Amino acid sequence: MDIIDIEERFATSGSLASQIDLLFDEIQSFGFDTLIYDYTPTRYDLDGTLMIPTVLELRNVDETMRDYWCGRGYFRHDPVQHVALGTTAPFFWNYDPKAQTRIRAFMNEESACVADFLAERGLTAGVTVPIHLPDGDYATVTGIRAGDPARLEREARLCLGDFSLIAHLFQRAASDRITRQAHGLGRLTARERECLRHAADGLSAKEISRLIDRSVPTVVMHLNAATRKLGAKNRTQAVAKAAYFRLFDPPRQ
Repeated sequence: MDIIDIEERFATSGSLASQIDLLFDEIQSFGFDTLIYDYTPTRYDLDGTLMIPTVLELRNVDETMRDYWCGRGYFRHDPVQHVALGTTAPFFWNYDPKAQTRIRAFMNEESACVADFLAERGLTAGVTVPIHLPDGDYATVTGIRAGDPARLEREARLCLGDFSLIAHLFQRAASDRITRQAHGLGRLTARERECLRHAADGLSAKEISRLIDRSVPTVVMHLNAATRKLGAKNRTQAVAKAAYFRLFDPPRQ
């Protein structure tokens, strides 16, 4: 495996989608035929529940998974995610209830819907690389292969180190694009973030209007737009969410 070549190709890929495609190509060389990548800016939401991923990239898997995992909250019941939260080591998993893998401890009535969804699509065994980042960001890179789980486990254990290395190389190269997308930097305009940042400093709409040389109704419009995009009930909650999810932080280089 030429690490320098892989790093260069990740770095020169023109978009997050192309970086994901390259990651998929690399894990296919290990025999995996499905890729799932997820990222959240923080592990838990404001109410203490497992944070739904703000970036979910799928390759060679039914796109309905996006609705089930994010829209219907299956992600919160996924045993793989609960194992990944507590480790930095890559691990093999198998949804067969008789299999002695680490997810068995988290398989229960709540996770049955997850197991059923994956079983219907032949996605019952794979390898996951947890990526815990310095600022509290959290991601997983998962490779899945249909077929005999026992054979997959034997072969997967031989490539766990290389798989993990490639996953981390991808995360490092794609970090800026991922955090921009996940933290809402692609959804909030620069002016909306600016007004929200000033509101976080305790300034009123009138004070912000003087500072940025715009009318009060324009400032209110920007604040209301930011509040709506963040799914907040009011301006105070919008500021709290923006701070919690680090929308005020400059993008990492």
